[in-house]
Amino acid sequence: MKFGLFEHMDDSGIPLRQQFEKRLTLLEASDRYGFYAYHLAEHHGTPLGLAPSPGLFLAAVAQRTKRLRLGPLAYSLPLYHPIRLIEEICMLDQMSGGRFELGVGRGVSPFEVGFYGVNPADGSRQFPEALRLIKQGLTSPELTFHGEFYNFDKVPMVLKPVQQPYPPLWYGVLSADAAYWAALEKANIVTLLPPDGARAIIERYRQEWKKFGRPDSDLPLMGISRHVVLADSEAAAVRIAERAYRPWLKHMELLWIQNGTKLPLGLPPEIGLLLEARAAFAGTASGFKDYVSEQKRLTGADYFVCDVAFGDLSAEESLQTIKLIGEQVIPHFAH
Repeated sequence: MKFGLFEHMDDSGIPLRQQFEKRLTLLEASDRYGFYAYHLAEHHGTPLGLAPSPGLFLAAVAQRTKRLRLGPLAYSLPLYHPIRLIEEICMLDQMSGGRFELGVGRGVSPFEVGFYGVNPADGSRQFPEALRLIKQGLTSPELTFHGEFYNFDKVPMVLKPVQQPYPPLWYGVLSADAAYWAALEKANIVTLLPPDGARAIIERYRQEWKKFGRPDSDLPLMGISRHVVLADSEAAAVRIAERAYRPWLKHMELLWIQNGTKLPLGLPPEIGLLLEARAAFAGTASGFKDYVSEQKRLTGADYFVCDVAFGDLSAEESLQTIKLIGEQVIPHFAH
């Protein structure tokens, strides 16, 4: 079992410059403690995402870490000019020494996509076309492409990534049907669904992988993402998680409420319901070991992605979780 980190970079209530610096310090610690990768969401026009250009922050992460892999989860492809994004991907892979992880998506929020003048209804067609174009650009000396949304003729592809043919793909999956596309693209996957839903996705991914005639030994990582708060006692961890979850959920729902609709993820009003559903964890390091073992058994996942910096969690509270996982949990699952 590998352990990673995911976050939205939502507003924690401190000055933004200070939040960026504290997060970089946290990621330096994560690097020392043996976390596998750091995944950063992309959001626009909302306090849910204070790093709306994830590549900029990831460039800083690359310079402050040595082993930690890093990437967006995910670039909202319809919002980017493909040539510009191809060049950014190459730069980040070079600057990190081949540690870049390429998360892709079409943009989960129609409101955020709309801010850019992009029609959300086009996403199901524009996103796969953009990905085909980007993969072609990363692997060709010259780009010629003609599609519904993009047209290019003989564009020189001067930059190349360290990782060949291109950095590993990642995709956030919310339904078993989406596992087919992820398996087709050989993408690593992460889901935030509770155990039953996560298991359905991971089992479907394995089935599709096998249908393509690929060996299990080549399977990408199949991950689950959970809010995680660790402390010296379960009671203390639960209190911290309850407090921090409320502003995080407010940030998640804000644009949807402003537009007179409901967030489609079905998140509960309090984290206690997620804890009861085993879709989040707050407790001690010892309890977390048991929880990870349980989640592995229930879902079939081999990658555990921890959201340890959400809502108004302080840098010290997040660092405590990182430290306890790094010292007591990661070594336990390294065998």
